[in-house]
Amino acid sequence: MLIPIKWLKEYVDIDDVDTRELADKLTMSGSHVDSIEKIDKGVEKVVVGKILEINPHPNADKLVITNIDIGDETLQIVTGATNIKVNDYVPVAIVGAELPNGMKIKKSKLRGEVSRGMLCSASELGIREDLISKELKDGIYILNEEYPLGQDIREALGLRGEIIDFEITPNRSDCLSIIGMARETAATFSKKLNYPEIAIKNETGDIKNTIKNIEVENKDLCNRYYAKVIENVEIKPSPMWIKRKLIESNIRPINNIVDITNYVMLELGQPIHAFDLDKINGNDIIIRNAKENEKITTLDGVERKLSEDMLVIADNKNPIAIAGVMGGENTEVDENTKNILIESANFNGRNIRLTAKKIGLRTDASAKYEKDLDPNISDQACKRVCQLIEMIDSGNIIDGNFDIYSNKTEEFIIKLRPKKANEMLGVELSDEYMIDVLNSLELKSYKKEDHIEVNIPTFRSDINIETDLVEEVGRIYGFHNIKSEPLIGVLTKGVKSKRRKIEDTIKNSLTGMGLNEITTYSFISPKSYDKISLEKNSIKRKNVEIMNPLGDDYSVMRTTLISNTLDVLSRNYKYSVKKAWTYEIGNVFIPKDSDKIILPTENKTLTIGMYGKTDFFYLKGMLNNLFSILGIKDVEYIVEENNNSFHPGRCANIIYGDIDLGVIGEIHPDVLNNYGLKEKTYVSEINLDILSSITNLDKKYKELPKYPAITRDIALVVDEDILVKEIQDIIKQNSGDLVESINLFDIYKGNQIPENKKSVAYSIIYRAKDRTLKDEEVSQVHEKIVEKLINNLNASLRD
Repeated sequence: MLIPIKWLKEYVDIDDVDTRELADKLTMSGSHVDSIEKIDKGVEKVVVGKILEINPHPNADKLVITNIDIGDETLQIVTGATNIKVNDYVPVAIVGAELPNGMKIKKSKLRGEVSRGMLCSASELGIREDLISKELKDGIYILNEEYPLGQDIREALGLRGEIIDFEITPNRSDCLSIIGMARETAATFSKKLNYPEIAIKNETGDIKNTIKNIEVENKDLCNRYYAKVIENVEIKPSPMWIKRKLIESNIRPINNIVDITNYVMLELGQPIHAFDLDKINGNDIIIRNAKENEKITTLDGVERKLSEDMLVIADNKNPIAIAGVMGGENTEVDENTKNILIESANFNGRNIRLTAKKIGLRTDASAKYEKDLDPNISDQACKRVCQLIEMIDSGNIIDGNFDIYSNKTEEFIIKLRPKKANEMLGVELSDEYMIDVLNSLELKSYKKEDHIEVNIPTFRSDINIETDLVEEVGRIYGFHNIKSEPLIGVLTKGVKSKRRKIEDTIKNSLTGMGLNEITTYSFISPKSYDKISLEKNSIKRKNVEIMNPLGDDYSVMRTTLISNTLDVLSRNYKYSVKKAWTYEIGNVFIPKDSDKIILPTENKTLTIGMYGKTDFFYLKGMLNNLFSILGIKDVEYIVEENNNSFHPGRCANIIYGDIDLGVIGEIHPDVLNNYGLKEKTYVSEINLDILSSITNLDKKYKELPKYPAITRDIALVVDEDILVKEIQDIIKQNSGDLVESINLFDIYKGNQIPENKKSVAYSIIYRAKDRTLKDEEVSQVHEKIVEKLINNLNASLRD
């Protein structure tokens, strides 16, 4: 936001404030300054002159000889300009002048004729070409008013002073104007803000005789539409004071009507648009959504295709403007315009932003509208335009207006607790000081009991809660004035929780065993439960549905990780990965009864999935190794035959005491087919919350054995359906305290073994802690074990 200091001074008295001080203090109060630029840009010894004579050059067809009156003398200047005439007032660079482009003017001869200076174009005075009106772009800058001859051109054209470029944050739409920044300046320097007096002196006629009706069809996108009519308009160049302010604010002057609408937009922050009333078809104006593929040629001469989500201003036939973005070429104000309609409206900021982006046209108006402007300023801005048109005698103001205001924005009150504000800021400010600060920002405040009641004006849409008011007090007081203090608190040593340590141990262990960690989405498709053949009445089918899902494939929260794991394995298999070993630690989500308001229970789950160069016992060995690392002993595997996701007879529940930890098994062939897997696949799913509760990461060491061990092997022939666990249980129950370990080293079925039988071979290690065992003592225990195995399992010793 460019703010000319001279313009700012019209509303707040800061003549005693240096520009650098102004910039610094406004930055400290929250209005960040990007840059400061001088207006004159090095113009020296350029004065106002009047052309007295123009004579042909005797030696050059394209040059002329002029006599220029600069007040105290008349200069002969040779020029090639073609846009000058006698009695024009022009800028004259006299001998010794220095221009912004580095040119130095010297006395010279051009084709034999003396030239004692140079007539200047606008660009040679440091004015950007894109800011110069069309009639002045090519040739000498012709002054449209009479000025004292010999006057410094900087004084005549207002080329003195400085411009501050402010970076305005998106939430401060009230600062996107000269008045807005004047308000900030007045509060920062404890000065009075002087608003322009907006009053129309003379109104004639009746607006109903010019426009029959204005209708707003979409009140959600157009909250307010205010309009007035001006007749007998005279289109002409604007006065220099208007032109200068526009140029200094980076806007090119066009004509008096368009310039005034831009002037008011800069001054008050409300975009204004002027329509040529005589070019509007019919007597009605409709603010509506565009029709699909409807077209309009905008003021920049480009035909643009519209869509139904865009808002347009239309007459009885066609759109005449894209609301909040740009007017249409079909109602453009030009040199033949006699009657105009002034529009001052309030549009939905989000819709304006999306429209401008979609059609690729971002204008000064759309940039302001997209910040959600105050609708209560629309009428004042429109009246200000009429006032200025009347002031420069450019038209007759018609009495009356149209004001469609569907949802009036009202002021509201927020309570500020001074004690709370001081605690948050870390200072001791009086209640009276806070009230003065807030009032200086036009936040009308007064003391009531133990708090301050603050009336929030509609132009401060960024203030919604008490903390916002604390910030207002703090920034005007000056955050730099608040003493920095160290934080007070007890420092604690940052350590990982027990749960985190357990998870890290599990990840490190499984990664060390050759598995790869995967991470999958927490939301899945309800069809996943069918793919893993989950029972119809399974509690795992009771899940949490997502209110705004990305699609049916991501519409419910998972209650198991098995489907996610099989998805990953299937994807790898389809990519011809020969071996895939994975694990995932993630949450499953279990709803609490039928109450959808209460958040579901989140259970941490560990799932291992693998195919290629593996089998059931390999996975079981990994789990046993993991349990050992976690300090968990005596885990049992109980056959499970009612889990449809797994192969019957190749699935087991993992049990610790009477606690069900999870499941392990080979995936059912039908499930593999659902996922396109043609390799035997093994999966284990474990409740990590329960596993963590029984984990003991403390390591206890015992001394190395002092006495030798005795090893006895035993080979049994048992029924094929006898589980290895049944054999090991009998050995443990009858070993006393002498058996140190039991190691299964062979399972055999073959020609030498009867049908429906198998041979199972164990190596049993015997050792005593306090003595050397005798062979007879070991034999006695060993024979007892053999006897129990034979009797209980109908087993026989293998020869």
